Amino acid sequence: MKMNNYIKLIDDKLDEYIQIEEPQNLFKSMKYTVTLPGKRLRPIMCMETCSMLGGDFEDAVPTACAIEIAHAMTLIHDDLPCMDNDDYRRGKPSNHKVFGEAIATLAGDALITFAPQIITKYSTNLSPITILRVLNEYFNYIGARGVIGGQVADIESEGNNNIQNKKEVLDYIHTHKTSDLFQLSIRTGAIIANASDEQLKLLTDFAKKLGIAFQIADDILDEISTFEKMGKTLGKDKQSGKLTYVSLYGLDESKCKLSCMLKECRDIMRTQNIKSEIFEQIILNIEKGAEI
Repeated sequence: MKMNNYIKLIDDKLDEYIQIEEPQNLFKSMKYTVTLPGKRLRPIMCMETCSMLGGDFEDAVPTACAIEIAHAMTLIHDDLPCMDNDDYRRGKPSNHKVFGEAIATLAGDALITFAPQIITKYSTNLSPITILRVLNEYFNYIGARGVIGGQVADIESEGNNNIQNKKEVLDYIHTHKTSDLFQLSIRTGAIIANASDEQLKLLTDFAKKLGIAFQIADDILDEISTFEKMGKTLGKDKQSGKLTYVSLYGLDESKCKLSCMLKECRDIMRTQNIKSEIFEQIILNIEKGAEI
């Protein structure tokens, strides 16, 4: 499968899975952010991992869509005035600018529970044990020990000049706020393909590094990119005193660290004989986007 084919499949399934029902404003709000045009990296990584390990990528479609739905939840909440207070997402008004803060907050909450329902309802070719394993991964990486915990650390670090262990805190934020969704995507794709424990361990290391690299690139882009390219307000990290790679290490060293992290990802692919044009393209896109 090519990248565009994956994106088309995911877009079609997301539109199918989320139907407008009562209360209509809630479901419209949920669907609004989920179906905004995007790169669909996380669901693509889930399906591609399944495929490259010999599984049927179609078996991973419900899980891949659930991960994208959970990702949309993080975007809705991240844009709220009580968090990053951003009026735009992917070039369109943020959810709370369209539906109001209360509905947007509740839509994000609803998506957290809606996503695993997609897995249980549509994963008809997976065994009950595999579905349980996938759900366990979802709850582990999305919850308090995962993405939500990373978001809390990000908020608590904002404007805090008294942090003593900034490197450790930054690593925690990037690992959980961003990289955990990459790990969830790749691990669940591997589990659906019946990967061995050794394969799962190696792919988890790869996913963690790739996710951190993605966030480093995002930190860089907040400094150097434009609204037209990113579809969101830029320069807010610096204005709000966020702890980022650029604020801690500076722009040049951040680019250097990103280059090293992407090299490590390529080294894992080479040494472990991971053959995937999709992952090679993702790495290249991160590299080009951050201008390194």
